[in-house]
Amino acid sequence: MNRPVTFLLALMVAALTVSSACVAAPSEVIHFTLEPERGGGDKIHASFRDERRDRHDNSWSTGFLASELVGLDTAGFRTSGTRPLRFAIVREAGRVDCAGNGGQSRAEGNCSFTADPNFTAFLASRGIGQPTREQSFGLMAVNARREVVDAVAAAHYPTPTIDDLMGLAALGVNGRYISDLAQAGYRPKAIHTLIEFKALGISPEWIGGFVRAGYGNMPADDLVQLKALDVTPEFIVGFDQIGYRHLPVDTLVQLKALGITPEFVRSKATAQRQLTVDELVQLKLFGRLR
Repeated sequence: MNRPVTFLLALMVAALTVSSACVAAPSEVIHFTLEPERGGGDKIHASFRDERRDRHDNSWSTGFLASELVGLDTAGFRTSGTRPLRFAIVREAGRVDCAGNGGQSRAEGNCSFTADPNFTAFLASRGIGQPTREQSFGLMAVNARREVVDAVAAAHYPTPTIDDLMGLAALGVNGRYISDLAQAGYRPKAIHTLIEFKALGISPEWIGGFVRAGYGNMPADDLVQLKALDVTPEFIVGFDQIGYRHLPVDTLVQLKALGITPEFVRSKATAQRQLTVDELVQLKLFGRLR
């Protein structure tokens, strides 16, 4: 899988999360509903939707711990009958204040959003720029934090854009992830590569497995290719054990993509000589050497 394809995958994951944020200015009314999280557990599922007819696909839906819905009377939410309920979601980028009625584990009503002026000023002071009201809501919805901005600066990345921050927050990138990658010797040259790493699940621990297999200091693009095709250190060790030592990353990716495993190679082995990689590919594709 080439880099454009894998990066598109990362962007799709980020975009799906970020675009789920309801776009609303502080004076606009946002409708909310609360209900138990599907699948059980202690979380409360909250959905927010802009009711205006000229808005399309403006919704935000996620699960919260009861403690994150500040001021919510959880007993009143769960008991029989209907009663007034209030709560707020307070994050670094802003807050949502909601009021309505609820009972029997369901509630609905309306909310308003207010951007946090200190967070807005912080972004401007770091050269990121001042977000629009819609961007401020998006930053709040994905829970963008100052510590990520600080970690990005400490690791000497280029100054992120507001969209970069949304992508990082939407995928759960935090300061520790950034600093741990840097300590492992990996600081991608661009924010979008960092987003790509997180979207694909590339972690310092995962990288360490390849270092132990003899594949240290790989370029970021090689890591992306390996992760995208689910090439593991065990896959590499399997080939080492049958005489195919330190294969190039592109070759490992090709073998994995075609389903050529160490077990397949053993089944095609001959007593005369070791088959080349090209011959293994021919056997896999055509069932014979051409």
